[in-house]
Amino acid sequence: MIALAVIFAFLLAALGLGLRARRGRDMDLEQWSVGGRGFGTVFVFLLLAGEIYTTFTFLGASGWAYGKGAPAYYILCYASLAYVLSYWLLPAVWRYAKQHRLISQSDFFVAKFNSPLLGALVALVGVVAMVPYLVLQLKGLGIIVSISSDGRISSHWAVVLGTVALTLYVTISGIHGSAWTSVLKDVVILAIVLILGIYLPMHYFGGVGEMFHAVDKAHPQLLTLPSSGMSASWFASTVLLSAVGFYMWPHNFSASYSAQNERVFRRNAIFMPLYQLILLFVFFVGFTAILVVPGLKGADADLSLLRITTATFPSWFVGIVGGAGLLTALVPGSLLLMTSATCLAKNVYRLARPHTSEQHIGRLAQLLVPALALVSLYFTFNGGSSIVSLLLMGYALVTQLFPALLASLAPRQFVTKEGAAAGIVVGVTTVAVVTLSGATVGSLLPGLPQAVKDLNVGVIALVLNTVAMVGISAVTRTASPAPATTAALRPEPEATAGTG
Repeated sequence: MIALAVIFAFLLAALGLGLRARRGRDMDLEQWSVGGRGFGTVFVFLLLAGEIYTTFTFLGASGWAYGKGAPAYYILCYASLAYVLSYWLLPAVWRYAKQHRLISQSDFFVAKFNSPLLGALVALVGVVAMVPYLVLQLKGLGIIVSISSDGRISSHWAVVLGTVALTLYVTISGIHGSAWTSVLKDVVILAIVLILGIYLPMHYFGGVGEMFHAVDKAHPQLLTLPSSGMSASWFASTVLLSAVGFYMWPHNFSASYSAQNERVFRRNAIFMPLYQLILLFVFFVGFTAILVVPGLKGADADLSLLRITTATFPSWFVGIVGGAGLLTALVPGSLLLMTSATCLAKNVYRLARPHTSEQHIGRLAQLLVPALALVSLYFTFNGGSSIVSLLLMGYALVTQLFPALLASLAPRQFVTKEGAAAGIVVGVTTVAVVTLSGATVGSLLPGLPQAVKDLNVGVIALVLNTVAMVGISAVTRTASPAPATTAALRPEPEATAGTG
């Protein structure tokens, strides 16, 4: 009961922070979705860098270390590369978004290519990709609360209660609630991850080095990449796919609009790769659990961190771990719900009714939050897949937006709206067909070299996407008016940096 009480205390704290964030603000669409473009370094850091600390951190990273071994290292690599990319990418996106008063990711594509239809396509791709990501958060929330409470709350009820709380404070406070709750979340989860990652190897093996020696002795193949399957080529292609896709998630992309100025991104890009190193301690927990709580198979490997925690620590500490896990679902979940609702209202609904006022669009976006929450609940209760598998599927989808985005930032835009749309459709269709059929590159083309067969299908889709985009653009460019040089890469005077 102590653990359960602690978990509920965290839930009430998150709700209180979320609801309090609204006070004193006229919550129009710009305030609700991008915080009035007034967030400083700290809030932007927590919304973007803190995005890696989700239920994925608690369950997926430790679960893959437990069940897959060395292939889990890709999780440590990709965000660090994405943060380096953000140094150049996000200031350009922010400048253009501020100049044109953009709200959603889809707005960026509408403005760049002068095509509301392309904006609607981007919105739909983003929402479809965000549903499995939101399901990931809800699945993780259910697992964390159920196990941490020693089964006193079932995973189903935990998911339902968490979704109600999530829907409530997203609808009322928007991104302000997410930002304030992320402060509590990151402080708590960083402390928990460091404690678990240092204490558990010391407690059971005498240190991290001794832990790795014991794992290597018991499972000698686990700490190296296999020669086929999740091999070096799979690893490299998955890191590449995830790195370029990191800011293609609509909630990450539009969260960048909330910054006060572009120096926020350059300052954050220096420190965010260091923040990623904390994930090492999550791996230490997963590797320790291999020998301490053996026998977890398949998707149950995601339980490794919680199983070893409940076997090692007293109830009050397990409650803190469960409360921290609850926050890792609520903060990214709130951003996902809010961004999905904004994209659908502003870029899909408005396509059908172009004269709808901004005030009406804002109200509609808030009304769509509970509807999207119900859809996510359905898939949470009627889906399989491990935590990491869900995330990889979403990444493969959103990454298909990257070639068109990159082309739109060129000083002379050579890609047409028809080319951008064709590339996205080809890429997304490739991912969808291969994923839904359960096929792999190797099963489709068995005669290829092993290194090619092991490539992540999202990278193959990205290549086909780029070929289609360039080819269709070449055909349609002569029939299109010459695009203006983008303003996104032109510097503008910077405002005084805020601190969040």
